[in-house]
Amino acid sequence: MGARGGRGAAGTGRRLCLAVVLAALPTMAASEVVSAALQDSWGDFWLFRFFLNAAGYASIMVPGFLLIQYFKRKNYLETGRGICFPVIKSCVFGSEAKSAHPDDVSLAARNETMESSTAQQILKLLFCAAGLQASYLTWGVLQERVMTRTYGATETDPGEKFKDSQFLVFMNRILAFTVAGLYCALTKQPRHGAPMYKYSFASLSNILSSWCQYEALKYISFPTQVLAKASKVIPVMLMGKLVSRKSYEYWEYLTAVLISVGVSMFLLSSAPTKHLSTVTTFSGVVLLAGYIVFDSFTSNWQDALFTYKMSPVQMMFGVNIFSCLFTMGSLLEQGALLESVHFMARHSEFAAHAVLLSICSAFGQLFIFYTINQFGAAVFTIIMTLRQAFAILLSCLIYGHAITVVGGLGVAVVFMALFLRVYARSRMKKRSKKLPASEVPVQKV
Repeated sequence: MGARGGRGAAGTGRRLCLAVVLAALPTMAASEVVSAALQDSWGDFWLFRFFLNAAGYASIMVPGFLLIQYFKRKNYLETGRGICFPVIKSCVFGSEAKSAHPDDVSLAARNETMESSTAQQILKLLFCAAGLQASYLTWGVLQERVMTRTYGATETDPGEKFKDSQFLVFMNRILAFTVAGLYCALTKQPRHGAPMYKYSFASLSNILSSWCQYEALKYISFPTQVLAKASKVIPVMLMGKLVSRKSYEYWEYLTAVLISVGVSMFLLSSAPTKHLSTVTTFSGVVLLAGYIVFDSFTSNWQDALFTYKMSPVQMMFGVNIFSCLFTMGSLLEQGALLESVHFMARHSEFAAHAVLLSICSAFGQLFIFYTINQFGAAVFTIIMTLRQAFAILLSCLIYGHAITVVGGLGVAVVFMALFLRVYARSRMKKRSKKLPASEVPVQKV
């Protein structure tokens, strides 16, 4: 009796446990769905992805930094030997050969240009202008297409959007690295002297600025982004005033005010009926601010690196080596590389857009270096300012962005101020060349 009673109690206990488990299954399934939904919502939040990417970059930079400090403390330059010595010397120490005049190469190229015929100069200028316009106008149109439109949409399927901006940055940098490497291999370049690790800082800020630029298109319209990029002279001036105690000419303050007025007119006149993904939001403003901050650091750090004897293409090659390393490492750590490759496999149109985007970015950089080398920064700035105006017009025509009359006037004011700035700067340079050495004014910007 006792044994049968024990077995009966045990059987009752097992049936009770089974009933509890069966009753709990719907709740467990629901909680898994909720957690998956929360994970997806967090994964779509740009700030979460930003810190996730930054953690991936830190996992590469921190060990590298510790390794560099170790070699410096051990005085490896004097004590090191073996097969790895040349590589470590190049990466950590370099040749430390600096030039007091980093623009010597470009000035020499420009002097050669001045000696060529006028017809040749006009043809070169047209070639540069056409190359820059074709590269960056195509790049801008594709950038907006990839980040704001769906792929694979049918009558029954709404399609899917590509979300990982870091993968696009990775593809751009891979092709830029390849193009710069081939250019350096096929042409004569100055003897390289900079420690390779110093490129990593410009590379990191360049990656983050590009990521912010792509990500911002999810929250603001492309014309808004172009105007914000055109107006970055304002925070640069503010930073120079606060940090470096720089003084500026009256025309610089005037053009900065005109740019801010024009941007304000455009933003305040934005149509309220635009699609949600193109409405200017707080996230879009923060991402644009991030782009401007990181991009400003990149240009300043590259200016400092140019004190070493190097060509712009060598700079492009060095920066993109680390950009490929950082982005690939971060994508592999997150498992996002395979996801993006699978997205490319599912949507051949996206694959074509991503490849063309990378080609435009890489060759656009080469056109930038060639134009500055041949004609100087002023001519390059005029060409790129025109490109920004054409990019806004093209975006409005293709993607149907509505711009009011007041908004159009704001755009006109911004570009008028930019051209005025270029004109005033060129006049100041011509004036400084005519003055005796003792009367040459200090360059303010």
